[in-house]
Formats: sequence, structure tokens, C-alpha cells
Amino acid sequence: MTIQHLYDARRMTADQAVALIPDGAKIATGLAVSFPPALAAALADRVRSGGLRNASIYTMLPPAALAAPILSPDLADRIRQISLFHGGIERAADAARGDGPRIDLLPVQFHQIPRTLTDHIGVDSFITTVSPMDANGCFSLGTDADYALAVARSGAGLIVEVNPAMPYVHGDCMIHVSDVTALIENHVPLCQVPALPRNATDDAIGAIIADMVEDGACLQMGIGAVPDAVCAALMDHRHLGIHTELLTPGLVSLIQAGVVDNSAKALHPGQSVFTFAMGDQPLYDFIHDNPAVAAHPVDYVNAPHIIAQNDRVLSVNATIQMDLSGACNSEHMNGRQYSGTGGQLDFVRGAYASKGGRSIIACHSTAAKGTVSRIVPWLDGPVTTPRTDTHIVVTEFGWADMKGKSLAERARALIAIAHPDFREGLERAAHERRIMV
Repeated sequence: MTIQHLYDARRMTADQAVALIPDGAKIATGLAVSFPPALAAALADRVRSGGLRNASIYTMLPPAALAAPILSPDLADRIRQISLFHGGIERAADAARGDGPRIDLLPVQFHQIPRTLTDHIGVDSFITTVSPMDANGCFSLGTDADYALAVARSGAGLIVEVNPAMPYVHGDCMIHVSDVTALIENHVPLCQVPALPRNATDDAIGAIIADMVEDGACLQMGIGAVPDAVCAALMDHRHLGIHTELLTPGLVSLIQAGVVDNSAKALHPGQSVFTFAMGDQPLYDFIHDNPAVAAHPVDYVNAPHIIAQNDRVLSVNATIQMDLSGACNSEHMNGRQYSGTGGQLDFVRGAYASKGGRSIIACHSTAAKGTVSRIVPWLDGPVTTPRTDTHIVVTEFGWADMKGKSLAERARALIAIAHPDFREGLERAAHERRIMV
């Protein structure tokens, strides 16, 4: 059969496609932008009608408006809902469901998700959005190589939503039409994530971090106003590289300005490497058919030993709380799950293992309009980054290097960059806990 015949033989409606998913299925969806809205809505209809029983669905950062049908509270007793990383829709569900079934969380480091889904869970159905097919019969996974490539190649039933709006991205992110179980076509705009507004605190932290970046460094940035502020402060740098979990508009702006040329990288010189991309339409336009950027699976991009092969890696990630020993809770707040483990620890370890590398945890010194200190005597939630791994901590009041410091020295250094309103209380707590004497 020709490639077009293969394509036509697999093309059907969304209802017909999800009808191929068996009872008891373990279903994974594409991450974030690649979440397939038409397939997910058809799946929700099938579950609601009783046509699919005893299934489980694994999601990661699905857009709230698109995922609402399948993650609806009225389906919670009909399909098990599991999150790989909580976002807005999961937080809203937790708040609204009270004592009812909540969206469960699977704690996992990002680079381990492909193996977790394929080896430990045994996902047997995968639904995701892809780019239109190329002349060789390949679809690009577009914005999301992450765990998608491993699951797509695992033998799971592969149902794709072909969307011309999904960029055709280069890299190790291609699936062939012969490996597809079913496909539907759906031309809709991609989900866009507007940049958060920056304030003076963000810019102060961004300037501190930018001063630590050497020309020729290799960047990993998280999402949010602080990483955006760092990118804005790097415009006078040269020959930077990108090897990042998430490609953001801020990083794209550095490529477009010529600040990033990837000339000093050991891995993929000349290319900006990422595992998923999320942002605005100009970002999606930029990565479309652009050989200067490449998407690779997360078990490659986020593997610490891979990250470390580039010199002078500088990673920037955020936290919700840090205790006086340097341990980070980056996922739990107000007594409930707020986000997830994600790739923070992947890059904390990979960046520090890099020759000349620096791992930075950055945060505002306070939260809740200045009423709560982010530096605390002890954590309220799980440890996302252990104190033994934390390297450099930055607030708007300065930075502190945790490496080589005793517990007492760490406490003093962190109190010095805490908000002045909380320093006395933190010092008193450090004495009470006999960290400082």
C-alpha cells in the first residue's frame, strides 16, 4: 500500500477511533499542548454512556478547557483519573470535589515517566495530537516528544489527532503512519499560555541570576515570571546554548536575538534541544520546520548524565518552600497537592554534574502578599529536591551557595536572603531546633 493508502485506511471519526479502546484500558494522553481535544471529548461521551468501563486515564498538564469533559467530577466513579503533574484543572477539581474522589497523583521524576508508563503501568492506549503527515509517512509529535515517543513505540494502541496547527518539529519525535492504529483530523488552534506579568521582584531575581551566567553557558529554564526575567536580563550575553525540558517564549527570544547560537555545546551543537514546548503562537510558528530546534524524548533530555555532558549548564527552577537546611518542597501547598515533582531534580542533579555547572533554585522571599516566608524552619509538604542536592538559592535579597556548608552555615546563609520581616523568627527557630547554637 502507498503511504496515502495507509493514511486513508486509518482515518475515521473520533467516536469510531475511541470505540477501539477496550474495557479496562490504561489510557495516556499527550502532554499539555498535545492533549487531543476531539478524541478526549469523544472518550468522555463513551465513558458517560457506559460504553467504556473500568478504564484509567493518565494526564499531564492538560489544558483545563479541553480536558474538562474527561476529567469531569461526574465521571470520577466511571474512569480512574490520574495526574502525572497537577496543574490548574487538578487543583480546581481537588477544591470542588470535597470528600468525593479526587484526581489521583502519580509521584515521579519527569525523566522516569516513559519507563513508568510502559514498564510499570503498562499503558495500552495512547491518544495525542500530531502534525500533518510528511512525504515519508511520518507525523511529528510537534510540541511534545517527552513521554509520547516511548508510549507511541511501546505497542500501545496509538490514536492520533492530526491538526495542521501542530508544528512539524525536527528531532527524535517522529512516528510512522504504519504504527498508527487510528487517526482523526481536527483543525483547531493550539492552546496558548500567556506570559505571566513580571514585577520588580522578578526582575531583581532575574538580574542576580543573569550575573552568574557566563558566555557560552547552556540554559535550562522553568516556566513563570522569574525565568522570563532571567531571559530578559541575558540579552547582552553571547554564544549561549539551550538544553531544556521546556522551551518557552523567553528562550525563543534569546535565539531570535542571536544571544543563543548553541556553538559551545558538546551535544547537538547548533541546535536548541527541548522535550516539550508551551507558550504563544509566535513560539509555535518559530519551531515549525525549523532545523535550529529539535525535540527529543524526556528520558534523554532530562537524564542527568545526558545533561551533564554539556559544560556550564545553568538550570533555573522555582520552589514553594525551602527549609533552613536547603530542602525544597516545590509541589505541595496549603495542605494539598499543588503541582508535581516534574523535572526539577533531574536538572538540579544534571546541572551540578556538568563541568562548571550551576543549579539554581529561585523564589520570591515571601508569598501571600508578603504574609508568609518561603524560607521556613521545616517543610509543610514532601521533599522535591533534597538538601544534599540543592546548590544555589536566589531571592530578591541575594543568593546563597549551599554546597560545602554545614547545617548551621546553611541556616545563616538562607536567613540572610529571607525577607527581613521573617529573619528574627527564622533565627529563633534555628536555635530551637539546635541547628544554630
